[in-house]
Amino acid sequence: MTAVRTVRRVALVLILLFGFGLQSAHAQLVVDVTSGQNDPLPIAVTSFVGIGEDAAIGANIANVVSADLERSGLFAPIARAAFIQAAEDIGEERLPRFGDWRTINAQALVTGWVTREADGRLKVSFRLWDTFSEEQLDGYVYRGSEDIWRRIAHKIADAIYERLTGERGYFDTRIVYVAESGSPTERVKQLAIMDQDGANHQFLTNGDNLVLTPRFSPTSQEITFMAYFNNTPRVYLLDIDTGRREVLGDFPDMTFAPRFSPDGRKVIMSLAVDGNSDIYVMDLPTRRIERLTTDPAIDTSPSFSPDGNFITYNSDRGGKPQIYVMNADGSNAHRITFNEGVYSTPVWSPRGDLIAFTKQHNGTFYIGVMTTDGSGERLIAEGYMAEGPTWAPNGRVIMFFRETPVGTQTVAQLFTIDLTGFNERLVPTPLDGSDPAWSPLIP
Repeated sequence: MTAVRTVRRVALVLILLFGFGLQSAHAQLVVDVTSGQNDPLPIAVTSFVGIGEDAAIGANIANVVSADLERSGLFAPIARAAFIQAAEDIGEERLPRFGDWRTINAQALVTGWVTREADGRLKVSFRLWDTFSEEQLDGYVYRGSEDIWRRIAHKIADAIYERLTGERGYFDTRIVYVAESGSPTERVKQLAIMDQDGANHQFLTNGDNLVLTPRFSPTSQEITFMAYFNNTPRVYLLDIDTGRREVLGDFPDMTFAPRFSPDGRKVIMSLAVDGNSDIYVMDLPTRRIERLTTDPAIDTSPSFSPDGNFITYNSDRGGKPQIYVMNADGSNAHRITFNEGVYSTPVWSPRGDLIAFTKQHNGTFYIGVMTTDGSGERLIAEGYMAEGPTWAPNGRVIMFFRETPVGTQTVAQLFTIDLTGFNERLVPTPLDGSDPAWSPLIP
């Protein structure tokens, strides 16, 4: 019996909030996301003002917005104890006292308000200010039910991130991963899902069957994963909202679980047929399977480029595992890695410009990135059994898992790191965590 709980998506209504000289095309306050060890931008996020129970919701929203921005490594939220002007003194129609905020070195200021609509829904508005130019940079109103206040907070953090960096945010997203428990010889592995910050954690399976390598569809509505049913690898599609599970097929010779194509109509996987591991693609509407590689070596870990025109994969046809790229029809296969070490789990960036990978060299595991022709390799994280990279939807942050020896056992944990390699963060999970997959932005 599967212990699937429905994960409900709720629509948000938002409008652009104009006022006080919105200067989105001209303001100069910009955060550079590409340079390592930049000083994070000092930003003040006031409690979102509300009445009664809405005051507590407003404080919680501000806390989540601050935490999202701080975790990115690009922003340094200022402690509210240092604020000179109270949030309640800044009305929706009253300008902040910008000098008070400059005194505490806040270069950007976020103010907000929580009220109720006639139907009981929340109305959450915010404004983003440049304290030195004394201009409003951005502002939105969000409407939704009370139980999605965290989503509203993530949406606000995304809007602030995008306005100040020029890049899309990634906070209103989810992570699916394998939650692990039990002894090393009797390991229980369950599918679990949570917000990107670890909140709203839910288990999707109960651990009766071993599960591996979950992956999101491009719409973030479905997950494909592999589970051992009666000791046979079986591939499933799981609808997150309804909990409905569909069997794609039994694959007794599967060597690596499938990933979706960018349009969501296909899944690509590695199958060992007659002792030979090759890359295959399945058309979901027809269930027709097509073989893409025919080399006698082991071909595995395939991943589509975001435009669907290319596939990167891992192969040992050159003597040891290296990364290759081919056209989506299997033609023009060519090797792109030639450095020392063993390469695996290549994953194409959603921006299309980089490939993330796992590398083993001299007994150490690394998470790295390189351009799609194999040049410009950079190793951005390392550690004992660091592997399994997955991209945030904006292509600026990577999540992976690392196994850390603790006594006679190991602890598996999830981490994020940005492309500069200077902002590694632990992602909290109630149990050990492995094989993470990052969703697209939630619709």
